[in-house]
Order: sequence, then C-alpha cells, then structure tokens
Amino acid sequence: MNRYIIKQLIKNALLEDMNNGDITTDNLIDEKSISTAEIIAKEKMIVCGLEVCKLTFSFLDNEMNFNKKCKDGDLVNKGDVILTATGKTKAILSAERTALNFLQRMSGIATKTNEFVQRVKGLNVKITDTRKTTPNLRIIEKYSVKVGGGYNHRYNLSDAVMIKDNHIKASGGIEKAVSKIKNKIPHTTKIEIEVDSLEKFKRAIKTDVDIIMLDNMDYKDIILAVKLNNEKILETSGNITLENINEMAKTGVNVISTGAITHSVKASDISLKII
Repeated sequence: MNRYIIKQLIKNALLEDMNNGDITTDNLIDEKSISTAEIIAKEKMIVCGLEVCKLTFSFLDNEMNFNKKCKDGDLVNKGDVILTATGKTKAILSAERTALNFLQRMSGIATKTNEFVQRVKGLNVKITDTRKTTPNLRIIEKYSVKVGGGYNHRYNLSDAVMIKDNHIKASGGIEKAVSKIKNKIPHTTKIEIEVDSLEKFKRAIKTDVDIIMLDNMDYKDIILAVKLNNEKILETSGNITLENINEMAKTGVNVISTGAITHSVKASDISLKII
C-alpha cells in the first residue's frame, strides 16, 4: 500500500470524526495521562489492517508504542488479543473508533475473501475482486483481498482495457470495438471484453483480445465456452456466491471475479479495552 495515500485517508477519517476535537475526552482526560489498551478479536477472523490501525493512533501520539500479537493474514479466535498500544490516554480514546473502523472493515474483507478462496482450494482458478469498492477506500479494500488469499482485478479505469456491453453497443459491435481500441493503445496493454451469451463469445474469440469475461452466463454455456476456447484467458462473473463458486471453478475458467468480497461484507467484530 502507498503510505502517502494511507496517511491521507487516515487524516480525512480523523477530521470526519473530530473536526473540532473530542469534546468528551478533551474535557475529562489529563494531557499527561498514559494508558495501555488491548485490541481484542470478538470472533474468529483473518486479521488485516494492523499497520493502518497503528498509523491512526500515531497521528494523535507519534510516540505511542505497539506490540503486535499477530500479523496481517493470521487467523485469530474470539478473545485473542490482536494488538496492544501504550501511549497518551487522550490519543487512544480519540482515535479508537477510527482505528477500529479501518481494522474491522479490512479484517472483514480478508475473512470473507478467504472463505471464497477455501471453497476452490486445489482447483486451478484465481478469485479476484472488482471495482465495487467503497469510494476512496479502494486501496485498503484491495489490499485486504490479497491478505485474504485473493487476487486484484484492475485497480481503476486507467489500468487495463475492459470493453463492457455498453461500450460494445456504443461502438457498433464486438469486432468494431476491439479493432478500434487495438489501434489506439500501447502493445503492452491487455484487452478484456465482456460477453453475456455463447453467440457473443464465439464472436469474441475470433478477435484480438486477451481475456473474455463470461458475464452472468448460464452454467452450461460456460462449460461450452471453455471447450471452444482458443487460449484466451476466461473469466466468469455475476451472482457468484459461496454456495456456487466451487461449481463455477470446476468449469475450467481461469478467473472468477466477485464484488461480494468487498461491496457487501460484514465488518469483523473487534473491541478496544484500556487495561
């Protein structure tokens, strides 16, 4: 993760939560007060976001000391201490919610991603995220996917060519869209195209694309597409769940992308207690 971007995210989050200070803590706690706090897992999870959590506290106390009890990617159980922090009591109390929000969100994504990854264990397929992320938090959410054992799809619209159904319609068809963009991009840039039927797939494999996304296609059509494929990378997406991902992986596609590991994830349950 880009440390500069992360620091800016944290700064904005702290400003959102305490733009004029912390009226409760500022009027109750002495400036010289020092405390130690434990951050505790309240359920089984894959931990993710420890450095972001530490940086959040450090914004308010740059001399705060930390003792990590685990690292990003570790599986912890209910009741396990994840991290201890010793420093100014005011900093601990004022940064608590923002630090935990980051840690809970990131751990939730890593945990959910790992559930998907475990369902396809032993099969030659990659589980990737999408751009269905929380605005301005994409960098930490995609990092969390990697910590959970998944892979990142393109980071943003500048990363790679992805011709979707509306692009095809606006360009006059699959062949015209591919031909036009092929003449305008660097030779190092890959092209992916989205199709939603076997008929469109048969047209797409005849073009000069690198990746074909089988979007919301019928299971039987996906199997046929794999058989007809001519060395293109095949990706499937759309309505991917924990219940059907193993079946999808067994079709022989190379990549399964799902927004479920970022856009609708439950945050992990984590608490902070001063000891």
